[in-house]
This record gives sequence, structure tokens and C-alpha cells, in this order.
Amino acid sequence: MIDIPDALIATQSAYNGEAGRAFVAALPGRAAEFLERWGLRRDGAAMYGVCALVLPVVREADGRRAVLKLQPVDPETAGEPVALRLWGAAGAGAVRLLEHDPETGSMLLERLDGHRALAGEPDADRAVRVIAGLLAELTAVRPGAVAGATGSGAGLRGLGEAAARMLAAAPDVVAALVDEEERALVRDCAAAVREVAGEPGDRLLHWDLHFGNVLAREDGAGWVAIDPKPLVGDPGFELLPALVDRFDAGAVGKRFDAMTGVLGLDRGRAAAWTLGRVLQNACWSAEGGARRLAPEQAEIARVVRGSVSPMGRG
Repeated sequence: MIDIPDALIATQSAYNGEAGRAFVAALPGRAAEFLERWGLRRDGAAMYGVCALVLPVVREADGRRAVLKLQPVDPETAGEPVALRLWGAAGAGAVRLLEHDPETGSMLLERLDGHRALAGEPDADRAVRVIAGLLAELTAVRPGAVAGATGSGAGLRGLGEAAARMLAAAPDVVAALVDEEERALVRDCAAAVREVAGEPGDRLLHWDLHFGNVLAREDGAGWVAIDPKPLVGDPGFELLPALVDRFDAGAVGKRFDAMTGVLGLDRGRAAAWTLGRVLQNACWSAEGGARRLAPEQAEIARVVRGSVSPMGRG
């Protein structure tokens, strides 16, 4: 028997309604199906995230330790196995995909060291450097250059479409905000995105690489990224999570410089896409009824806006 965590039940019901409740109800049967199909046996207590149930397992054929990840197929998850295959082929620093069922979205992944997340690294500067190094590997991959695939053909979303949506929503966000300085900040974010939206980029992005989405391999051979929300676009769109994580207003500029340096990014374009990421989050928050920007993201936008002209050659 598999006990479904109450928190997973609650989030699925809250975010996905009846479809989420149906997914949860099907989980015990789905787990049993894939344990049998892929020749797996349980090897520890279930884990979970916002949308997935993760079961530690051992593959009976060869004794390999792995995890069975069960999650709904939706726009947030559909690209994950595509990206993991591309990164695996390139030898980039992402968790290895061992098996995948397209119909249900179920995946068998390599087992990582769940007790060693980058979130536990006491030195925030070192953690940012780890993030930067991983991003350099991950964003080196161009999906369109792999086996003739294109962003859309590979089932991956594009930053161009995301930019168009946030620009269309920006006037409503400005109207919803109650603080005039924040309204001006959002207008500046939108202006910066307009400058770069015509060249959204062609690199494979993780889109959610914060400290908690980086784990150590069990053999200690380095850090790897987990739980991507893949997007094809400009690597500058990847920087915000590491600026927000363990937020330090005085360190924003230093972190931004460190990451753009390691990734070899044009600072002006990276600034514009970082402001775009703030705009995207503001759009999502406004949809939920927020009337103010998240304070740390507003401060990041101020620092990044002030450090370079959005299209300047930093």
C-alpha cells in the first residue's frame, strides 16, 4: 500500500481541481503498474513535491538504485523528459532519465542524495557559483541542433511566446498595483523585455533552478539539477531564482555579475531578461490578486535596472 501525503492531496486539489483529485485517486494503481512494468521494488518512504509523488526504488534486474516519479502530464511537466534526454545526451548536469512513459508522464530517474541539497550549503556565494556552473552546462544545449529537433517539435515551450503573454498582461499589472514607484518599475521591466523580445534565444532553459532544485549525486560526483520546467530561450532568463534564494539585497549585484561572468552573457541582455522574469512573476501574482510586488523581486529589479542600461553593453 502507498500512503499519499496529505500535502500532495491538498496541492493537487487546489491547483488542478477535479483533475488533481482524479490523479491522486489513481496514484496507488499507477505506482503498482510501474513497479511491475519496470521491474522495481520499493526501497524507502515516499517523497513528494507540489505536483509529484516520488518513490525510492531498486531495479531488480541490476540492483540499480533509482526513484519512480509519478506526476500529471500538463504544460508544466510535459517537457521534463524531453529536456532530461537532451541534457543526458550532452552530458550536462541534470538528473539522468532511465525510463519514461509518455501517456502517464511516469519517469524512472537516477537516485540522488536527498540529504545533500544545495539549499543546505552555508556559503551562499558558493551556492550561486554552483548554480552558475550548472546553468553554463544546461544552457549550452540547443534543442534545435539535436537530432534536427526544434523547440516546438520537441514539445518544449518557447520564451518568445512567454514574453508576448507577459507584455500583453503588463498594463493590467500596472493598473493593479497600488504603489506608484512599483508601477514605474513594472513599466521599465516591460520596456526592457520589448527591446529583446525579437531575439528570444534558442538555448534549453531549466526555468526553476533555485538552491532546492540542486542535489548531489549519491557517489559524490558533483551537483545536478532536478525538476526542470523546460523552456527554449535566452540564458539570461535563468538568473532570477539564484538572486531570490536566500535573498541578500547587498549581494544582488555581485551575484548577477558572477553568473553573467560564468555563463559569458551580455550583461545588457541578461539584465533585460532578468527584468522580464520579474515582470512574469508580477503577472502571475496580479492574477492571484496581489496589489504589491514581492519586496525582494522589486529590489532585484531596482539593482539590475540601475547596474546596466537594459540594452546597454555592460
